[in-house]
Amino acid sequence: MTPPLPLSVVGIGADGWEGLSPAAQRELAAAEVLIGGARQLALLPAQCAGEREPWPSPLRPAVPGLLAAHAGRRVCVLASGDPMFYGIGRTLTEVMAQDAAVRRPLRVVPHPSSVAYACARLGWAVEDTEIVTLVGRPVDNLVRALHDGRRVLVLSAGPATPGEVAALLRERGFGPTRMRVLEQLGGARERVVEGRAERWDAPAGDPLNVLALDCARAPDALRLPVVPGLPDDAYEHDGQLTKRHVRAATLAALAPAPGELLWDIGGGSGSIAVEWLRSHRSCRAVSVERDVARAARIDRNARALGVPALRVVQGAAPAALTGLPTPDAVFIGGGLTAPGLLDACWEALPPGGRIVANTVTLESEALLTQWYRRHGGELVRLAVAHAVPVGGFTGWRQAMPVTQWSAVKPASSDVPDPGPQEAAAPPRSQDPS
Repeated sequence: MTPPLPLSVVGIGADGWEGLSPAAQRELAAAEVLIGGARQLALLPAQCAGEREPWPSPLRPAVPGLLAAHAGRRVCVLASGDPMFYGIGRTLTEVMAQDAAVRRPLRVVPHPSSVAYACARLGWAVEDTEIVTLVGRPVDNLVRALHDGRRVLVLSAGPATPGEVAALLRERGFGPTRMRVLEQLGGARERVVEGRAERWDAPAGDPLNVLALDCARAPDALRLPVVPGLPDDAYEHDGQLTKRHVRAATLAALAPAPGELLWDIGGGSGSIAVEWLRSHRSCRAVSVERDVARAARIDRNARALGVPALRVVQGAAPAALTGLPTPDAVFIGGGLTAPGLLDACWEALPPGGRIVANTVTLESEALLTQWYRRHGGELVRLAVAHAVPVGGFTGWRQAMPVTQWSAVKPASSDVPDPGPQEAAAPPRSQDPS
């Protein structure tokens, strides 16, 4: 059986054919089919005689069909800059891994990325620069990267992106940030547009641009740290909020790691899911909330705090858990006494998965005690007191203590049942924890 021909992917910049290496030029000249964006295909000279096919929109669903249509032919795909840096190279790799019918060896010839060009022009060290892409992503993704004194490069989605970013910076208290729009990097029409976000009024420019941000926070803007325990004022809420100190302890017990998925049940304001997602850009989370207004509020909080990818499911658990992807960790902040909820969460967890449940009620505490006896783990009480004025003096005001159970599901869940359980209180659909 004849092995499939390699699929070539060649990175190209604004400098076009002249900026390509000899190896890249050879790949393009030998191709029978050239696939790329209309702008990229227009950069190729007549000596690239292959059939030219522009990407349709949306792109990703069309990839398997295009590859199948040209099976047995020399295909070369054009990419912007480095194909493996937020580029088509990753998409092709994932599609071919999933579909054996279109699978073939991949040969990548990279070009300097827009990030490499931008850092070279700015004199910025790439390793010290935060990179955020807004290509096909909401502008709210930028919020997590905004910290006073940090340098951020934004991969733009088009000519409107600089104005959208300037508006976001003003809204989030980063109006003093210096913005530079670097257009057509590496090409003959390269130029830079500069200004401050608070006074940005530049018209939309070239669609091929990268934004450089020297982040500067306004003196009165809320400071958002990178560790769990954001200020309570960072959230829109109706009182249904895991407070700052308990939230930090809860995230420590949940122990997020890159790529993991959290179920946040009884989301309230979504603070646990939001801070789980803020711990690493590859983390994922689903927040389940039965109340319609609170579910909408969770979505607003996620966007405001830079994690718009948070999936919000409006519905009552455990029924609303049906069909959700397998979690690595589960947090239950409300509804503990709903029939079957703890059982459903424990059953959904894979071996090694973590569960954390918080409550302030005696009825739910009794239930957690039963589960602690059955499955072990840790049962702790979190008590926080705040100093407040007492006449002309200062005293302590105690917040309601929170009982927290946390456990890791063992490789074998065949743990003997301890026998008859204490009767829990009549089920409630939501506990005020």
